[in-house]
Amino acid sequence: MAANTVTNAQPDGHNHEVGVALLHDPVQNKGTAYTREERREWGLEGLLPHAVETLDRQVERVLDHLARVKDDLDQYSYLMDLEARNETVFYKAIMSDPKRFIPILYDPTVADACEAFGNLYRRPRGMYITRHMKGRIAEVLRNWPEKDVRFVCVSTGGRILGLGDIGANGMGIPIGKLQLYTACAAVPPKGLLPVLLDIGTTNEHLRADPFYLGTREPPVPEHELDELTEEFIQAVNEVFPGICVHFEDWKGTDAIRMLDRYKDKVLCYNDDIQGTAAVALAGISAGLKQTGGKLQDQRILFLGAGSAGLGISKLIAAELQTLGLSQDEARKRIRLFDVNGLIESSRTDLTETQKLWAQDEAPSKNFVEVVDRFKPTVLIGVSTKAGAFTREVIETMSRHTARPIIFALSNPTHKAECTAEQAYTYSKGKALFAAGVQFDEFEYEGKTFRPGQANNFYIYPAIGLATYAARPRLLNDECFIVAAHATADQIGPSLQAKGMLFPSQDQIVETEITTATRIVEYMFESGLATVERPVEIRSWIESLLYNPTY
Repeated sequence: MAANTVTNAQPDGHNHEVGVALLHDPVQNKGTAYTREERREWGLEGLLPHAVETLDRQVERVLDHLARVKDDLDQYSYLMDLEARNETVFYKAIMSDPKRFIPILYDPTVADACEAFGNLYRRPRGMYITRHMKGRIAEVLRNWPEKDVRFVCVSTGGRILGLGDIGANGMGIPIGKLQLYTACAAVPPKGLLPVLLDIGTTNEHLRADPFYLGTREPPVPEHELDELTEEFIQAVNEVFPGICVHFEDWKGTDAIRMLDRYKDKVLCYNDDIQGTAAVALAGISAGLKQTGGKLQDQRILFLGAGSAGLGISKLIAAELQTLGLSQDEARKRIRLFDVNGLIESSRTDLTETQKLWAQDEAPSKNFVEVVDRFKPTVLIGVSTKAGAFTREVIETMSRHTARPIIFALSNPTHKAECTAEQAYTYSKGKALFAAGVQFDEFEYEGKTFRPGQANNFYIYPAIGLATYAARPRLLNDECFIVAAHATADQIGPSLQAKGMLFPSQDQIVETEITTATRIVEYMFESGLATVERPVEIRSWIESLLYNPTY
C-alpha cells in the first residue's frame, strides 16, 4: 500500500498546496472525476484537463490501455503505478474482473516482478525492517501513517515462489498478497501493511547487483533472526493492537519454527503452511465428492517434505482425527519423499518435524518404486522439481487407483511437477488434476477437462475477511479445515462434470464471502470471536466489505 500523504485536509480555494497534495495522495485522489465545484473548492482548477469523468469511465480507460499492453510484466508495472496514483480506480478495475487480474497481480507475473524489483522500483511501498533497527522497531513502525492497521503480511524474502532467497526483492509478495485480500474478498485496503523483514540474503548475485535495494549482507544467524522476529511481533502488536500477522515466504525451517512459536500466543498464520494445507484439503475433498471415496480410505503421497508438504500433512491428519482415527493411524495414511528419498525412520538427516512422519519401512530413493509400493490414491507435488511426475510415475499410480487425484502445486509454471496435458494423457483421462498455476482446458479422447488452480487465493482472503469481521483471539487448525470444506462445497455439478476441483474464479468474491461466512460461524461457535454475534452473519459481513467508490 502506498502511504497517505494527506489526511483530513480541509477545502480551501486559496490553498493551492492542498490541491496539489490531493492529486499526489492515492487514497484521496479522484483525478479527472473531481467536479467543477470540487476543483474550485480544493484549488484544483487548471491542474486537471477540462473533462469531468465518472469512475466507470476512468476504469474504461485503464482497461482499454491494458488491452493494448501485451507483456504481463508491463501490465503489472502499469497497475502498480496506477495504485500509487489512484487507489480507488486501481481496485475498481481489478475487482471488475479478478480472474483476469489475479495472474497479473500475483502468480505467475509477480515472480518476474520480484526478480526485477530493483529495476522496477518507483516509489516506497510498505515498510522495510532491518537488523540495524533492532531495539527500536516499534518506533519505526509508528512512521506508518495509517494507525488502524488490521493485517501485516511479513516476509523475509527467503523462499519466494520457487525462486529461492531473493532478499528485499521479495517485497512484491507481501504487496501482492494483500492486494488479493481486497481483490478477492473486499477486505478494506487501508488496514493492510506489507512488511519486508530484511535480514540479508544468501544470494550473492543480488548482493553484487548495483540496483539491489536490500542490505548487502549474508542472512543473520538463527538466534538473531529469532530475537528480531520476537521484537517485531511485540512491536507490531503494541503499535497496532488486534493486528493479524500473516507470515509469508519465510525459509522452510524458519517458517515452521515461527508458526509453532506464535500461533498460540498471537493472532497469526502462515499462508505457505496453513493456506497451502487448506487449499490442498479443499481439492482432495472436492475430488472425493466426484469419486465417492472417503478421506480415511485414502493413501496420500507427497513429493517434497518442506514446510508446505509438512503443513498439508498436518492438516489432513487433523481432519482424519476428527473422523475418528488416532494420530498414529492418521499419519500412516501419509508418506513424504524429498531429495534424499522416502521419509522413513532409519534416516538420520530428518528435522524434528519430519521425524513425526517417518514410518518403519524400507528406505528408497526411487520415487516410482515408492509409488508402486505405497499405491497412493492422492499424489501431491510441492517439490519445485519440474517434470518430476513423469509418465512412469503417473502410469504406475493409475494402475493402482481408478481415479488418481494429482496436484502439481509448485509454482511458477516452469517449476510444476507436471502439466495438465501430461496428467490427463499419462492417466488416460482418469486423473482429477489441479496445479498451483492455471493451465488451459485440455481435450482428451473427445472429453474436455478443465484443470483446477489449487492456489491459496481461495483460502487466505477468506481467512482475512473472517478475521477482519470477527476479530478472533487466534486462528487454529479448525479455521482452515472449515475454509477447505466451504471451498469444496461450492463446486456444482457443471464444474464437477469437467473434473474441476476448485470453484470458478469468475465469482471469486462471492466464493470468498461464502467461505468467510462459514469460518466466522465457527469462530462464534468455538469462542474465538471477540465481537458481539450478529443476528445474520452473511449480511453483517457484506456490510463490512470495501466498495471502491468516490
